[in-house]
Amino acid sequence: MLCKEIKISRNAYYAWLKRPTKLITAEQLNLYRRDQAIFKQNRNSSGYRKLRKWLCKECFSVSAYGTHKLMAKLGLVVTQRVIYRVTTKRKHSDTKAGYIWLL
Repeated sequence: MLCKEIKISRNAYYAWLKRPTKLITAEQLNLYRRDQAIFKQNRNSSGYRKLRKWLCKECFSVSAYGTHKLMAKLGLVVTQRVIYRVTTKRKHSDTKAGYIWLL
């Protein structure tokens, strides 16, 4: 009845029960938390290379491939920031337009 309620097959439930649980060490948990904090601190814009440099500065021993896999595991996706570009140029000697008051 429980499997029907949560809409999974009985095979999937029993396969899940037989699967061994994965234990995470305190060091790994600390690495995960620090990785997410650094990523958010850099406004989701640092890739695995820069993230690895930050983690190595904080005495974590992580390879570039390990950092890449860690980002994928935690679901950290880099978003590129849009650069503001000035599309119009004006001379500083030009005067500003005055206000027009409508009554």
